[in-house]
This record gives sequence, C-alpha cells and structure tokens, in this order.
Amino acid sequence: MKKVFATLVVLAFIGVLGWEVYSRIDDLRKPTARDRRAPPVPVEAEPVRKDTVRDIGFFTGTLYPHSQYTVAPKIAGRLEKLFVKIGDPVKKGQLIAVLEDDEYLQQVGQARAELQVAKANVEEGRSALDTARRELERSKALRQKKIASESELDAARAEFTSQEAKYKVALAQVAQKEAALRAAQVRLSYTQIQATWEETDQDRVVGERFVDEGTMLAPNTPIVSILDICSLTGVIFVIERDYSKVKVGQEAFISTDAFPDKTFSGKVVRMAPLIKETSREARVEVEISNPEGLLKPGMFIRAQIEFSKQDDATIVPARALAKRGGRQGVFLVNRQDMTAQFVPLKLGITNTERVQVIEPPLSGWVVTLGQHLLEDGSRIVLPAEKGQAEDRPKGPRKGHEG
Repeated sequence: MKKVFATLVVLAFIGVLGWEVYSRIDDLRKPTARDRRAPPVPVEAEPVRKDTVRDIGFFTGTLYPHSQYTVAPKIAGRLEKLFVKIGDPVKKGQLIAVLEDDEYLQQVGQARAELQVAKANVEEGRSALDTARRELERSKALRQKKIASESELDAARAEFTSQEAKYKVALAQVAQKEAALRAAQVRLSYTQIQATWEETDQDRVVGERFVDEGTMLAPNTPIVSILDICSLTGVIFVIERDYSKVKVGQEAFISTDAFPDKTFSGKVVRMAPLIKETSREARVEVEISNPEGLLKPGMFIRAQIEFSKQDDATIVPARALAKRGGRQGVFLVNRQDMTAQFVPLKLGITNTERVQVIEPPLSGWVVTLGQHLLEDGSRIVLPAEKGQAEDRPKGPRKGHEG
C-alpha cells in the first residue's frame, strides 16, 4: 500500500512539474502588447516629381582619321630629297619626295634614240616600197605588150609584196618604240613622288615619316603617311542590349580628356550588321567635324547618344526601388498614419539616378533609404527636416537634364 501511495505522489509531482514547464513555454510563445506592435522604422523620403527624362547611352571609343594612306614609290631608287616633315600641311598634287633619276633619264634617252632608228627604217621601207610598186606597174605594162614574160611579172609582184610587208614591220616597230619611250617617261615621272587623292581639294597633314634622305628604297616602301583630319571617325562598340536603340543619323556628343570642358558634336554614320561572338559588341562609327583641328587620331573618347526623350514624365529616384514578392516597386509614404505602402510599378526609361514610372499614377513621397526594413503597412518615422521640408522640385542632377 505504501508503494502505491509513493508512486502516486511521484506521478503527481511529475504532472505538476510538466504543467509548469508547459505554461512557461506557452507564455514565451504569446507576444506581449509591445511585441504585437513593432517600433517605427527610421527612413528618408523624397517627393515624386514631374520632369523630362532621357534615355542616354554612354560609350567609349577611339578617334580615327577620316581617311589615311601611305605615300610610297612605285619604283626602286635612292631617296634624293624629302620635302615634308611630321605635322606639315599637304596640298593635293604637292611634290613630297624625289628619287635619284639618272638611270631613268638614260632609259628615256635610249628609248628616244631607238624610236628615231625605227622612224628611219620606216622611211627606208617607204622608199623601197615605192620602187617595188613602180617596177610592178612597169612589168604589168610590158606584159600587156608581150615584151615581158609572165615570170618577170611574178617576180615584180613578189618583190612588191615583200617590200610592203617590211614597211608594215617598220611601222609596227615605230609604234613599239613609241610605247617603250612612253613607258620610260612614266618610270621617270615616278621619281617625282606627289601626294594625290580623289576626294575634296582640302589640305591634309603628314601623320608619320618613315625614312630619311639617302635611303635606298624598294618599290612600295612607305615614305610618309597622309591624314585627313578635317573630320574624324569615332569608333565605339555597342553591346547587344543597346544595339537596337542606335540608329544611323542619331546625334552623338563627344568628350575627351584633352579638352574636359569642351563637347564636340557628331553623328552616327555607320553600324556593323553583326555582333561579334567574342565580345558580344557591334562596331558603330560616328562622324565628328573637326574644323579647328583640336581632335587628333588615336584620342580616347566618351560618347553619349540620346535614344529617346519623354517630357512631363513621372520620376522617382532609382534608389527608391525595392522588390517584394518578386515585383518591383516603391514604398509610398502615408503621412496620415505615418506608414509606408508598397506600390508595384511599371517602369519606363531608367538610368543610374532616376526612373520613369509608367503605371500606376503616382504622387507624394517615396522612401529612398531604409526600405529594406519595410513591409507593406510598416510604421515609419521621418527626420524632422524631411518631414517639414516643402514639397518642391529640386534642380537637375549632374549628368542629366531636368
């Protein structure tokens, strides 16, 4: 009996202890009044604005001359005189260099002498042909009178045919020697090396000089390079995302480190029809007028191309964007009860600082700092200066038009 009583006492003690443990755990699970209402989250906010927004692409690239070619001799020879240096202006048809021409003058003289010999042979052949023609006519007359035999007539006819052929050969030799003389004269003219181009008559400039006077040159050895820098070509590379936005004829604004306070105007003139697999970029060429000659080939440039523009657009700061439930939007400030409501947005033109809101219609203030701590309906607190600031538009941010 005592054992049963002891057992019952132990069981009762265990039951009371278990109930106490359960009660304490249950108390810990139940939120207090303070827990049921989370403290407000300190945030910063900015007003929704109406402004002009632009979709602008920013690119980097390199300047190239509008055209460039290398002056080189067509024949071999020693460079006797070079008349230009790096940076010198060059006019169309200007004499650039002279090769030693003694050998080519000799060739011209020889060709002219051979032509004179050929012309003398023509005169000799003409005289012989006239004699053979008269002999043939005499033989025909004598044959008609039965004085000359048929064989004598055949011999006169054969002699006339032979002299006629020799005369034609002499004429052909004259034509051949005239061609040889012209060829020698052309080779002689190649010793006078000129700067020539087929486009406008605008002056160009010497970009590089490759040889010095006295150098023995082989055909096609570069002497100098000639550049057209009245206008330049800026080559930029556009990624796949922006390729469809770039159009031929779009205006581009060019800046360079050499002139940080100056902007140059250009225009998109050519686009590559392919995107390279290695870089996933396409080549785009921008023509840039350079009347003052400030820009130089090889300069690093930054180009801005305006893809689109929207006036009177609803604008929110880019840093106000947040994601909740897989949707992008902003937390709109409710000043009545100082809470923040999450509003999903359909966005338009986006840049690093500002975002266009297409839908829904939006006005008021949006949270720009602290939204990562918020949920829809969270209580917030604004800095005193923010809460009392007038709802007026601010000036445009640097790098964007307002």
